[in-house]
Amino acid sequence: MKYNIILAALIFMVQLYKAPVYGAIKDETIKKEVVKLLKTEVLSRAELALNQQPQTVTKSICPRSAGGKHDFYSEGDYWWPDPKNPEGPFIQRDGMTNPENFVAHRLSMIRFSQIIGSLASAYKITGDEKYVKAALKHLNAWFVDTTTRMNPSLLYSQAIKGKFTGRGIGIIDGIQLMEVAQGIRVMEKAKCFDPNQKVAVKLWFSDFLKWLTTHQYGKDEMNATNNHGTCWAMQVAAFSRLTNNKELLDFCRTRYKEVFLPKQMADDGSFPQELKRTKPFGYSIFNLDAMTMLCQILSDKDHDLWNYKTADGKCIQNGIKYLYPFVADKSKWPLKPDVMYWECWPVAQPFLVFGATAFGNTKWFDTWESLDHFPKIEEVIRNLPVRNPIIWFE
Repeated sequence: MKYNIILAALIFMVQLYKAPVYGAIKDETIKKEVVKLLKTEVLSRAELALNQQPQTVTKSICPRSAGGKHDFYSEGDYWWPDPKNPEGPFIQRDGMTNPENFVAHRLSMIRFSQIIGSLASAYKITGDEKYVKAALKHLNAWFVDTTTRMNPSLLYSQAIKGKFTGRGIGIIDGIQLMEVAQGIRVMEKAKCFDPNQKVAVKLWFSDFLKWLTTHQYGKDEMNATNNHGTCWAMQVAAFSRLTNNKELLDFCRTRYKEVFLPKQMADDGSFPQELKRTKPFGYSIFNLDAMTMLCQILSDKDHDLWNYKTADGKCIQNGIKYLYPFVADKSKWPLKPDVMYWECWPVAQPFLVFGATAFGNTKWFDTWESLDHFPKIEEVIRNLPVRNPIIWFE
């Protein structure tokens, strides 16, 4: 009898260790710590968001845009007037942002993302539907109301004066809609979320997905060999999960396994394409965040991207292990400092908190906990599309 009890206990312990519920317990523990750390600031921001009015692309119009008032428009960051021909086509200065470029639509989209992220986080913490009701105003303005909605494309994003009315690489501006999509997933079961509005909002994202996957700009970005390709997939994954597009979710999983890990990551876990840039530290962080979010979005009970390894051992854990020492202590960075915003990185990067959750690494979590969770520098905010980790814990 005693032997049977001991054996049963041992079997239970083994099952507990191996079973998926173990990961769920670990996730729940870290989630509670994340909420505990961020709750006060999140609720404060959500209270401010309750009184904010929608501001879509129709609020600001750039005369240089080849599109209409409902089309998102932005200009290439690193393109400047030619000193030898001031009125002619712009010339490139890689890594150097032109402060005179039109960014109003980008700022409006970031604002939209911040508002929805804050409101969805507050709703998840409190269950109070006042946050959902406030969010619905913004969702309606951006995706439903024909007088203010944005067209579901990025046809005129990152244009260059005298060269292009828009470019495929401009699709990266759409990463700001990821937390909007995830916020909708968090809030969609609220009683006050009108079913017809829900259908209309999801239809917008379905139309956007169609454009992202069929227009040549989208195809070009899908095949990009650096962070642009990763960010294309990150967007498609987030929007496909919202719209339950299983075909595209599987496509993104295959892309991660067969393209991103094998072709972007070196044996040591670094990203050579990002290290070649004039801002290698910032770009490495950015791409690792995107890779990590692909694991977070695309992993479920049937798919485990967190623990997936290529035949030669490339995996997301190695990517985090490579970059983590330089994030924990930037003075160890072996390359030249970034030409701009070197002093602004790192902040509370998503790869730290979600990597810590997936692998139970307390050092990564402690570092994330110690960094800035609410950065104020515009460039940092733009390159940190996942700013509300609370809504990403399932």
